[in-house]
Amino acid sequence: MAALEAIATGNVWKILKQPGDAVAAEEVVIILESMKMEIPIEAPRAGTLRDLKVAEGDQVTEGQILGSIG
Repeated sequence: MAALEAIATGNVWKILKQPGDAVAAEEVVIILESMKMEIPIEAPRAGTLRDLKVAEGDQVTEGQILGSIG
C-alpha cells in the first residue's frame, strides 16, 4: 500500500476520486487549498484508492495521511 500524504497545511478543497476508483501514477486525487493556492495531491503509484481519511472542508496538516492506494 502507498499513502496519500498532505504536502502542506491547509483545507481539503476538492476530492476527485472515491474509494474503489482506479488511479494512475501521478493522477491528482485530492486538491488542498492553502493560502489561496491549490495544491494537488497525486497518487504515488498506480492502483486502487482503498480509503480516504478526510472529507471536503477538513483541515489537514503537513505530513497527515489522507488515504491509501493498494
